[in-house]
Amino acid sequence: MDRHRRALVGLHVIARMLREMGNVRAPATILAAVLERAGGGDAYGRLETPIGAAFIAYNARGVSAVMLRVSAAEFERAFRARFARPIRRVKEMPGSLVTHLTRHLQGTRRSALRFDLRGLSEFERAVLRKALEIPRGEVRPYAWIAREIGRPRAVRAVGTVLAQNPVPVLIPCHRVVRSDGHVGNYGYGPEAKRAVLAAEGVNVKTLEALARSGLHYYGSDTTRIYCFPSCRYARRISDKHRVLFHSNAEAAAAGYRPCAACRPARAS
Repeated sequence: MDRHRRALVGLHVIARMLREMGNVRAPATILAAVLERAGGGDAYGRLETPIGAAFIAYNARGVSAVMLRVSAAEFERAFRARFARPIRRVKEMPGSLVTHLTRHLQGTRRSALRFDLRGLSEFERAVLRKALEIPRGEVRPYAWIAREIGRPRAVRAVGTVLAQNPVPVLIPCHRVVRSDGHVGNYGYGPEAKRAVLAAEGVNVKTLEALARSGLHYYGSDTTRIYCFPSCRYARRISDKHRVLFHSNAEAAAAGYRPCAACRPARAS
């Protein structure tokens, strides 16, 4: 009988302990770490970019956020407010990720960097994916992105998406300029935009001088092809053979066809 009573008391104790365990909350850092390893949370670290140090968030799907000119605490608050997911800081990001980030920023190899764009609409993802296609050292107007994704009238909406880009610098919204050729605004200011473009090899002064003159395209009188001035093929045209155009219509009227690489207009 005593043995039976002791067994019942033991069961009651175990049951009470189990109930109390259900009320225990794991520290937020542990929760974030567990979710990150399970692919449901994010970690972040610090990396130098052409316009300063940035905090970069990542998870199993890819890079999810980039923010400059903020403290770690501000970054965490902004991340949780926007994505509603836990995040934790790491002392060192994985070596493979750092390698991919560095190659992506330097443009030394074809980037294998992946991005987590969950929560964005298909239109928003299309705009950001198209911005990723703009080569390092080149720029395209907002209207180009709108046309390329099949929404030629959505120029203003394209600008809004790029202004809210969750992964600036890595997804190069800085390579998108105004349709009149001027550099335009940027989340970190126009001077930062000029600085990162210059670091990538863009001759910003030349682009802005052309914009002030209303000239938007370079043509080659040997190939009879015209390009955006920053296109890698346009930069090969010598002064002797360079022809300048104000518009697609002017280039077409002169018998020039659009470059197949930078696509200043739809080829007929």
